[in-house]
Amino acid sequence: MNCVIHRRRLGVVLTVAVLGGCSWGNGAEVPTENERAQQLQDAVTSDSAHSFPVLRPEVLAEVPHDPPAFTEGLELHEGTLYEGTGLEGKSQLRVLDPATGAVRRAESLPGRLFGEGITVAGDRIWQLTWQDGVVLEWDRATLTLRRQLPLDGEGWGLCYDGSRLVRSDGTDRLRFHDPVTFAETGSVTVTIDGQPVTQLNELECVDGQVWANVWPSDVLVRIDPASGRVTAAVDAAGLLDPEQRANADAVLNGIAALGNDEYLLSGKLWPVSFRVRFVEE
Repeated sequence: MNCVIHRRRLGVVLTVAVLGGCSWGNGAEVPTENERAQQLQDAVTSDSAHSFPVLRPEVLAEVPHDPPAFTEGLELHEGTLYEGTGLEGKSQLRVLDPATGAVRRAESLPGRLFGEGITVAGDRIWQLTWQDGVVLEWDRATLTLRRQLPLDGEGWGLCYDGSRLVRSDGTDRLRFHDPVTFAETGSVTVTIDGQPVTQLNELECVDGQVWANVWPSDVLVRIDPASGRVTAAVDAAGLLDPEQRANADAVLNGIAALGNDEYLLSGKLWPVSFRVRFVEE
């Protein structure tokens, strides 16, 4: 039977590969996205031993966030907060005030492109598209579109480690790209305790490591890009209160390093973002 994998309907599996849309092979039904997200949450927060620390976000402050923003990428660079948003015909590249969350400038993507992760690399901003087969290069100073280049596979998350771009595509792999040509230069499989981790989404490169949201859970993982091994996990459940969650997509997505071991976490259609520090449970 053919299996169609759809990002918006497919959840996360921690200890087995994601098959999505078909049975496991023994006739059993595939768990729903919520069940899979709960599996990941339970695995990370269980009392069983892990080869990595499990952290929690200590909230230092709340920052307003534009509720219609379907957040796909978030990055602070030289005091400016950049945000990439998604949805067909509504996707934008935005410049935000990091203190207030106010939108200083917003440029729409061409046509009905579905925007995804973003990152700053020198004088350019790279922005992925989901299933449109292109990546966009913007001029950072003017926020004008320089060019569109072909993209092989889906685009989910993107970050820049100072020498190469790191991309997620919804699988268990991180892919590396040249920051000028966007040519793919290699990849690595991401694992937790030897098992593949799929649905890697928004990325943030920090001090030689890669932080990743794992869609659609409330879990963040820190990845060693040399080995693909997860070196830490964050249980970020409960950031939004019930009133805040009422009109939000409720999916955690968007992580920006602020310096001094602080981060800004946000999500799709969230009314607020959270300035946090990751601390031991």
